[in-house]
Amino acid sequence: MNSKLKFYQSIRVKIALVFALMLMLTLECVGAVFVRQLEHQNLNTFKQTIELPSYVDNSLSEQLSRPDTKKANQQIRQILSEVNNNNISEIRVVDSKGVIRGTSTADNRNMVGQKTTDAMVKATLLNNRSHSENVYDGANHNRYYVNVIPLNDSNNNVVGAVLLRASLEGVYSNINNITLIYLSAALVTIILSLFLAVLISQEITRPIEEMRKQTLRIARGDFSGQVRVMGNDELGQLAGAVNNLSVRVEEAQESSDSERRRLDSVLSHMSDGVLATDRRGNITIVNNMALQLLGVDHEDDLIGKSIIDALDIRHDYTVRELINSNQKEMIIDMSAGGNDLILNAYFSPIQRESGFISGLVCVLHDVTSQQKEERERKQFVSNVSHELRTPLTSVHSYVEALSDGAWKDKDIAPQFLTVIQNETNRMIRMINDLLSLSRMDSGTTKLNLEYVNIKELFNYILNRFDMIIKKDENDQNSKKYTIERYFTDKDLWVEIDTDKFTQVIDNIMNNAIKYSPDGGVITTRLLETHNHVILSISDQGLGIPRKDLGRIFDRFFRVDKARSRKQGGTGLGLAISKEVINLLGGQIWVDSIEGQGSTFYISLPYVPYEEEDDWDD
Repeated sequence: MNSKLKFYQSIRVKIALVFALMLMLTLECVGAVFVRQLEHQNLNTFKQTIELPSYVDNSLSEQLSRPDTKKANQQIRQILSEVNNNNISEIRVVDSKGVIRGTSTADNRNMVGQKTTDAMVKATLLNNRSHSENVYDGANHNRYYVNVIPLNDSNNNVVGAVLLRASLEGVYSNINNITLIYLSAALVTIILSLFLAVLISQEITRPIEEMRKQTLRIARGDFSGQVRVMGNDELGQLAGAVNNLSVRVEEAQESSDSERRRLDSVLSHMSDGVLATDRRGNITIVNNMALQLLGVDHEDDLIGKSIIDALDIRHDYTVRELINSNQKEMIIDMSAGGNDLILNAYFSPIQRESGFISGLVCVLHDVTSQQKEERERKQFVSNVSHELRTPLTSVHSYVEALSDGAWKDKDIAPQFLTVIQNETNRMIRMINDLLSLSRMDSGTTKLNLEYVNIKELFNYILNRFDMIIKKDENDQNSKKYTIERYFTDKDLWVEIDTDKFTQVIDNIMNNAIKYSPDGGVITTRLLETHNHVILSISDQGLGIPRKDLGRIFDRFFRVDKARSRKQGGTGLGLAISKEVINLLGGQIWVDSIEGQGSTFYISLPYVPYEEEDDWDD
C-alpha cells in the first residue's frame, strides 16, 4: 500500500496525470457538444425528409371531402401506395370525425373504419395545428418520429389529418457510429498525449530528481556528488544553487566535526566530570569521568534525564534555581548510597550574546579524599587535644597539690611524683608515636630492609614474652596467661625491617595480654600460602563489636576507652602497626566475635628460594 502511495506521490506521475486529465476533460467537453450538435442536426435533416408532397395532401383532402366513403377509401389507399419515401414507416389518414380512413401498412388495414385513439391526432383535429414527437416503443425497443399534419379543404376547414411515422434507428445508428469513431480517436489521442506527457515530465523532473538525490546524500553526510546543470533556466539555476549548498554544507560540517572532536577529546581527557543540559535541565552531554563519578555504565542512561535527578538534589534545588540563582557551587555528599563519594559541583549557565540562557554546565570534582582528610585532620586534632589534656590535667593537679604543701608529706609526695612521672612518660610515648606516624605519612621513614627468617624472628619475640611470664610467676598481682605456637616446619625468608616488624608484634601481643582474662591462652600461628606468609595472634578477650571492626586501626580509636587509658595505652599502636605493614608491602586485618576474643592477621609477600651452600662458609 505504501509503495502505491509513493508511486502516486511522484511529481513525474502527477505532471503526466494532470496533462492527461486536462486533455480528457477538454475532449469530453468537446465531444459532448459535438455529439449533441450532431444529433440535433441529423434529426432536423431527417425530419425534413419526412414530409408529403403538397399534391398528396390536396388529393387526400379532396377524398376526405367526398360523400362516397367507400370509393374515397379506395382512392386514399391508391394515393398512399403511390407515395415513394423509404424513410416513412407508416402513413395513416384520419377524417375530421377521428375515423381511420386509410393506412400505408398492410398489417394495420384492419384498423380502417375504427376510431383513432391517438392523442396527437385528436389534438390536431381540434386545434388545426401540426404536432410532432419522438416516441419510444417499449415492445420492440425502437425509437420513432411521429408527425401529425392537419388536412384542410378550400375553405380552410379541417377535413382530417395525416399521421406520418418514421423509424429513428438509422439516425441514431449513424450518430452512435460517429460517436464511437470520435471516442476511439479521443482514446488514441489521450494515450499518445499521456505518453508524450510522461516523456516531457521526465525531462522536466530529471534534474529535480537528481537534486533530490543530492540533497538526500547531503543529509547522510555524503558530499561527493554533483547535480548536472542542463541549462540556464530556473531548474539549471536551482541545480547550481544545490551544488554550491553542498560545498558550503561540507565545509560547515567539517568545521563542526573538527570542533566536536576537539571538544570530545577535551571532555574525554578531563579529570573532572562534565554535564551539559538544555534549558529544561535535561542532560545533553556527559563525559566519561562524569559517568564514573555518578556510577553509571552507559551514556544513554543519563542523556535526557534531569540533572537534579542525576545528582539526587531534587529535594533541595530546582532547575530554575540552578540556572537563575547565585548558587554556583555546592558540595554533594553521595555516601548515603554506599558509594563513599563526595563531589564538588560547580554550575555555570550557557548564555548567548542576547542574554538568553539556553542551558547549564556542571563540572564535578571528586573531593572525597580532601573532605575525608579534612575530617580526619579535625578528628585527629580533637583526639590529640583530648588525649594530651587528660595527662596534662592530672600532672597540673598533682603539681598544684605539691605546691600547696603536699611535698612536705613524706608519704604522699612520693606517690604524687610517681603519678607525675607516669603521666609524663605516657605523653612522651604518645608524642613519639605521633612523630612516627607523621614521618610515615610524609614518606620520610627509612626502612632497613633485610632478608630475615620470619620463623626465628617470631619465635625470638615470643620468647621475650615467655620470659616475662616466668618473671611474673611469683607476683600474686600479675595476670597469668600462656602462649601457644603453631608454626610451619619450613624456614621462611622474608624481606622486612626487623625493628619495625618487632614493634608491630609487640603492639599486638601487648594488646592480647591486656585484654585476655587471667589464665587465658594466646595462640600464635605461622604458615605459608599463595606466595604469602601469614601470621596470626589470637586472644580470648572480650572481642571487638562488628560495628567497630572497620575502625580498629584508626588513630586514637579504642573499643573500651576507659580501660585503655587506665592501662596506659596511647591509642596509636594499631595505627602504627598498619602503617608499618603497608610500608612492607603486606596487609593486616582483624577477625573478632564479641565475647569470644580477637584474631589479628598479618600477610607479607614471600618468594621461596633455595639457600646457597657457600653461605655457611
